[in-house]
Amino acid sequence: MAERSGPKKALVCILFFFGVFLLVAAILIPTYTLPKLAKTPLDLEVTTIAVTPQNQGGEVLDAKSLTSPTGAAVVDKNVPLVSQRFITVEEPSDSDVVTLQGGSTLRRTDKSADTGLLTASVVKGTFDRKTGDPIESDKGAIQVQNDKPAEEVDITGLVYRFPFNTEKKTYQYYDTNSRETHPIDFVEETEINGEKVYHFNQKVPATDLSKVVDSPTNKLKLPAAKWGVTDTTEDVTMTRWYSNERDIWVDPITGIVISGQEKPFQYYARAADKPEVTVLKATLAYDENTIENQITIAKDGADKISLYGKVLPIILGIIGIVALIAGLILLFLGRGQPGRRRANGGSTGVPPGAGAPQSNEGRGGQSWTGTNDRTEEIPVQRPNLNK
Repeated sequence: MAERSGPKKALVCILFFFGVFLLVAAILIPTYTLPKLAKTPLDLEVTTIAVTPQNQGGEVLDAKSLTSPTGAAVVDKNVPLVSQRFITVEEPSDSDVVTLQGGSTLRRTDKSADTGLLTASVVKGTFDRKTGDPIESDKGAIQVQNDKPAEEVDITGLVYRFPFNTEKKTYQYYDTNSRETHPIDFVEETEINGEKVYHFNQKVPATDLSKVVDSPTNKLKLPAAKWGVTDTTEDVTMTRWYSNERDIWVDPITGIVISGQEKPFQYYARAADKPEVTVLKATLAYDENTIENQITIAKDGADKISLYGKVLPIILGIIGIVALIAGLILLFLGRGQPGRRRANGGSTGVPPGAGAPQSNEGRGGQSWTGTNDRTEEIPVQRPNLNK
């Protein structure tokens, strides 16, 4: 037994150590890994493209007709449009915050080169890497004119992404055109290309753009005929207004926007509720390639979170428990088997009290062993006590 006890004890110790190590690892991996994974990556580069539906273009004001000396303003119908946004990480960015910059353009694709460019802007803000909330102490910036520097703004809501573990509730979402934050409401849980998403909807009320951006095109005084106004011959001053309805479909685990759709409406009017000359009216939705790319990014992030947050801890925990049980079984089996004593005082396996092998014939001539062999009896001569 001495030869076997050493290796068995070593194996029990190894199983106990291995089991405890795996159980501790199962606890520590999600504790230390998940906080690092559930953050906006610092090497982020994302391009999204939104287009008008096929055979359903938008309405766009012909700017040249508005400034020409004669004729009324002309609004082109059924114009194919494409909106593109490129998002990158800028400084300052660290383990807790990330600065995101998004450059956006809106073009009409029926015209070439710069003649088709309608709007361009650059929006920059610093956000919490986990929640997506803006860092209030850091000013954001928006640039909409090439000949003027970016203006500082207070970004007070979500912009580029939603928080990790997005909830079915109302969030505050920042609209970069009106430069105001408005509620974006949870609508439903649904699926896009087989992936679960949360649908949110936001309505941006009519906003006077002349109070948002100091641009001469946001308030114009032109002859009534240019505006198509017939009830006066005097010059008429009109303000440029903007409203929007925004739908966003979000991956609930990573907060990544899987798909989006906007219905921007810009118009000139003397009153907000009475549009008179359309500047831009369209429906712009993510194209299929953008949706697939966003799904891929979201799935990669969700798979990493699932691997380190659930799969690995469960596997390591199960293996650790099995190792501990195996160690306990070996330990108790070793204690429960008595040894065999040897001739030199060791164990023989013979129960205490069992004497030497007895005669095969008991009292009354009956055999106790079931054999017919007889043992020779040696007669004993008794001493004569009478002598």
